[in-house]
Amino acid sequence: MGRSKIILGIDPGYGITGFGIVEHAGSKIRCFAYGTIDTPVGTEFSQRLHILHLELKRLIEKYKPDLVAVEELFFSKNTKTAIKVAEARGVILLTATLAKIAVVEYTPNQVKQAISAYGKADKKQVQQMIKILLGLDKIPKPDDAADALAIGICAANCSALRF
Repeated sequence: MGRSKIILGIDPGYGITGFGIVEHAGSKIRCFAYGTIDTPVGTEFSQRLHILHLELKRLIEKYKPDLVAVEELFFSKNTKTAIKVAEARGVILLTATLAKIAVVEYTPNQVKQAISAYGKADKKQVQQMIKILLGLDKIPKPDDAADALAIGICAANCSALRF
C-alpha cells in the first residue's frame, strides 16, 4: 500500500466556506480537522474573496493536501447569490492551482451517492453517515463543515485510482 493521502474537501461560499481535512489510507478514511472560513457581512465583496484566498492558502500550508475536492455549483433560484458563490469557487480553484494541488469537482448528487449510496439522500442521512464513516462522536457542525467532510470522503472513495 502507498502512503496516505490528505484531501481538503470544500463546500464553497463567499460568506461561509466549509472545509474538511481527511486522510485516506487504503480503505480507511479519518478526519483531521473541519470548520468554516467566515467572511464578515458588510465587507466589500472583493475583500471577502481575498480573505477566502488567504485562509485557504493558510489551510493548504498547514495540512499540505494532495488533493482539493470542491462541490460543483448547484443553481438555485437566487441568481445573484449563485454568481457570487461561483466567483468564490473561482478563488478556491485558483488558490489550489497556484499551490500546484490537483482539483476534483463533484455534484451534490455524486457526493450523496458516495456517502449514502443514494443520490437523493437528505441532509440528516448524509450527516449521520459522515459521523459513522469517520468514527466521530457527534455529527460535525456547522452544516457547511459537514458538507465539506462529505466532499472529502467522496473524493477519497471516487479518486482512489487517481492517486
